[in-house]
Formats: sequence, C-alpha cells, structure tokens
Amino acid sequence: MLVQPAASLTDLALGLVTLYLVRRLPRDGAASRYWHAAFAWAAVTALAGAAYHGVLVRVRGLNQLSWAVMSSMVVVVVSFLLAATVVQVLGRGRAVVFWPLRSVGLVAYVVIAATGHPSITAIMWCESLTMACVLALWTWAWLHRHPMGRAMLIAIGASIAAAMLRLVPAAAALVRLDPDSAYHLGQIGGMVLLFHAVARTGGRPDVAGRLSHAGS
Repeated sequence: MLVQPAASLTDLALGLVTLYLVRRLPRDGAASRYWHAAFAWAAVTALAGAAYHGVLVRVRGLNQLSWAVMSSMVVVVVSFLLAATVVQVLGRGRAVVFWPLRSVGLVAYVVIAATGHPSITAIMWCESLTMACVLALWTWAWLHRHPMGRAMLIAIGASIAAAMLRLVPAAAALVRLDPDSAYHLGQIGGMVLLFHAVARTGGRPDVAGRLSHAGS
C-alpha cells in the first residue's frame, strides 16, 4: 500500500506525461538536445518521486538518501533549462558565458545535499539566480519579438505558480490537496505549456542570430 498515495500518483502522472512529451519534442534546432535533456531529466525525477512518496519515504536512512538524489536531479533539470534558453535566445556562441554562473548554484546545492540538508527551500535559494537569468533572457527575447518569448513566459509563470502551491500550504488547501500533490498537478500544466512553447517553433536556428545582433 502506498505511504503517500496522492503525492505518489500525481508524481507518477507528471512523470508519464513528461515522458510522453519528450518523444514529441522537435529534433531540429541548436537547442534541441538541451530541451530533450531537460524534459527527460524532469520525467525521470518525477517517476523517482512517485517511488519516494509511495514507498521510500517510510524507509529509514534510504528516505534521506533518495530525497537528496531527487532534489539534486531537479538542479540538473534547471541546468539544462538554462542551457536551452541561452542557446535558443542568444545562440550557441554565447553559452559559455553562463556556465560559470550555473556552476555556482549547482555546486552550492550538491554541498547542501551532501551534508544532509536537501530541501525545497535550499533548491529555491540555490536556483533563484539561475531562474532569474532564465526569466530575464526570455523577457528580453519577448521584447525583441522572439517567436517563443510570450509562450515561454507563460509556461515559466505556470511553473512558478505550481511551486507556490508547495511553498504556501494554504494555497494548496484551497484546492483541497496536500502541497506536494497540488504542486505535481500544477507542474503537469507547466510542462505541457513548456512543450508547446518549444514545439511551436521547432528551434528556428535563425532566430538566435537575429536577436544577438539586435542586442549588440
């Protein structure tokens, strides 16, 4: 019997939906492999979360280790999201500028997880700078009429709203769900919106070049 049935089943649904979306992502464009990696890691993380909420959360010792691993996987997802964003908006040649910034949050969270303090709060602190960069880049892209700009901002907004359901329990209570289950369902919507934002252009490798010149 599942330990946390609602959280486990909603995480399973999130993983399966995201896994389905991975197979339908376009494979052309310079950022394609990063988008695929981001979606694939997100799917695996959600499926691992289903196992965690269903069984592992009750296993002493293993529950802390599995949570540390899963939360670190979330950081990897954000890494690929940043890589895809930079390549999609600025072009492959500008990507190297952002990796030192990405490394700061990644290393910080690995240290936190390794010392036994992984948490949603820790992820938010370590990833806030990275997500701020992602949001700023897509805002800039939208202002410069990137075809993905508006759709990406909507998808990011949906994911942020889903995160609030987990961070603010009273918000989840409004929909009569526990914070984890509400977050998982909200993220399904966020992933679908993100998929449509990526799929609607198929990458359009010419766009990043035009935007780079526009910002010069």
